[in-house]
Amino acid sequence: MPVPNVRRATWWVAATALVVAVAMRVNNAVHYKMLWGFDALYNWHYIERLTRSWQLPAPDADWSTAHPPLFYYVGGAIARTLANWDRDATVVVLRLAISAAGLLIAALAVWLVRKSAPEHPGRAWLAGGLILFLPVHIYMSAMLTEEIVAAMWMSIVLAVAAVRLTSDRPELSTRLAVWLGVCAGAAFLTKLTGLLVIAAAAIGFAADAWRRDATRQALAPIALLVAIAGVLGGWYYVRNLVEYGYLYPHGLATHKIMFTMPPGYADPLDYFRFPLSTFTDPQVLNRDLLRSIWGSTYLTMWFDGHRVFLPTDTPRVDRVGTLITTLALLPMGAYAVGLARGIRRVFRGERGADVLLLAMVVIGLAGYVAFTWKNPWFVTRKAGFLLGLSIPFAYYTSEVLDDWSRRGRLLRGAIWVVLTLLAVAIAFTFTFSEAFWNLHHMEKPGVVW
Repeated sequence: MPVPNVRRATWWVAATALVVAVAMRVNNAVHYKMLWGFDALYNWHYIERLTRSWQLPAPDADWSTAHPPLFYYVGGAIARTLANWDRDATVVVLRLAISAAGLLIAALAVWLVRKSAPEHPGRAWLAGGLILFLPVHIYMSAMLTEEIVAAMWMSIVLAVAAVRLTSDRPELSTRLAVWLGVCAGAAFLTKLTGLLVIAAAAIGFAADAWRRDATRQALAPIALLVAIAGVLGGWYYVRNLVEYGYLYPHGLATHKIMFTMPPGYADPLDYFRFPLSTFTDPQVLNRDLLRSIWGSTYLTMWFDGHRVFLPTDTPRVDRVGTLITTLALLPMGAYAVGLARGIRRVFRGERGADVLLLAMVVIGLAGYVAFTWKNPWFVTRKAGFLLGLSIPFAYYTSEVLDDWSRRGRLLRGAIWVVLTLLAVAIAFTFTFSEAFWNLHHMEKPGVVW
């Protein structure tokens, strides 16, 4: 039977987008400057230390040694395997592995939507595309950092749990509890925010069991999931408490330079301002953006507000930033509507994955608010810390965009024109190239503060 023309066109668009997205990440992994990016130099120092000794260092031994160790031990194992390779080649291999983790997140988004909404196959490809062409995903994939890897583990937990909760047998089995506990524990041992996905998974399955009047039967597998994740990921934090007197370090002397960064304090109103400068002057040191948590976060989600990937002093960069952040209002508006729909379904008592995904969003944003309040510097205000919310973002945004696209030819055309322009602008902007951007004069990345 011949494939319908519309379905064939969808496959071609999806295949083209995937090829472009993969090519971008491979190019960036190879050509992005060595050890540029958030903490990349210090992360390499940590990995390099582990090539000489597997001993876990003290949290204040170096800048990155306060981080949970799973990412670094895996990186150290890869570096040891490539012992005869030089540093740059080893870093490229590690970046490619990180990029693969980011691609897996996009694949999980496609899989979840195909399982939960099989009647709308185009929506699944749209969900994957939202991850593949999300700027923060692209530029973070090029950096030697644990953010994408932590988000991968969290996304595995969320996607697998969401598929189970939308199936005909939503109960949490013992076997599934073990596997989810292992993945959640890996997230926790990669980054502290992994703790949040443990809570979200427990809430999601508990709410479903309560809806089915099966709370007693669900207690044991939920407790097993939490216990496995807590043991696998929590031993590091317990070790810190026993040996150093704190679960997670804060204010270490090795990080003292951060205490001199602007703005240096937080005001409650900073969480309510969203200035026009987010679009007109897309860099985080803008005076208004220093007083806006969500403006800075939006900017670093859809553009390079810290200029760790793009040049710092090119007017063309600002113009492209204005274009991308303006076009991105469409998917962000759809995301907000999708969250509202999910909340409405929860209050109606409908079955599905909404409690799980909304719990992840609420807990994730609450954790981010607490973190930025306690660490009031411009470098902490970045969407890279929210990559664990990738699955809810793709799920809810694709739902609404797909729905809007089926409400008339004119609206569908307008939506796809905006999304196409956005994807093309992002592809050109975030493909690291010294031919397109004048980077020869840049000794180091980042806005000068």
